[in-house]
Amino acid sequence: MFDTEEPEVQLIDKVVSINRVAKVVKGGRRFRFSAIAVVGDGAGRVGAGLGKAHEVPEAIRKAMEKAKKAMIQIPLIDNTIPYAVQGEFGSGKVLLRPAAEGTGVIAGGPVRAVVEVAGIKNVLTKCLGSHNPHNAVKATMAALKQLASPEAVAQRRQRPLAELVG
Repeated sequence: MFDTEEPEVQLIDKVVSINRVAKVVKGGRRFRFSAIAVVGDGAGRVGAGLGKAHEVPEAIRKAMEKAKKAMIQIPLIDNTIPYAVQGEFGSGKVLLRPAAEGTGVIAGGPVRAVVEVAGIKNVLTKCLGSHNPHNAVKATMAALKQLASPEAVAQRRQRPLAELVG
């Protein structure tokens, strides 16, 4: 009927990890699966989600849906982030630093997945503390949420943009 939504952009999705958990009952073990997925448009929008179900495909589908709902916009300057940030979640800490053109994505598994679907082409990352995929993804998302564009920083400080950049 009415097309109130914006046209669907092509989203990139990646499954970061799939974990099998068992519940021991009288008759044996009952298995369930949890999946962590990240979704992004490759141009500064990214989201992460966790899905749990009795079957792997269903867990992945749930994770993708949650990731799409939790998408955030991040500022990109010359295919990298504007400044260095550190995100924390639980005992997992992730340090993200901007990198020069041609550096590429220097990151480990879970952090690499988030950064690539976000569309960041040049970045240096370091996982400090826990390397648990769940904590690493959440810490990376926390770090990306801290980023603000130079225009937003200038407005917040009530200074002209040229003063910050120059």
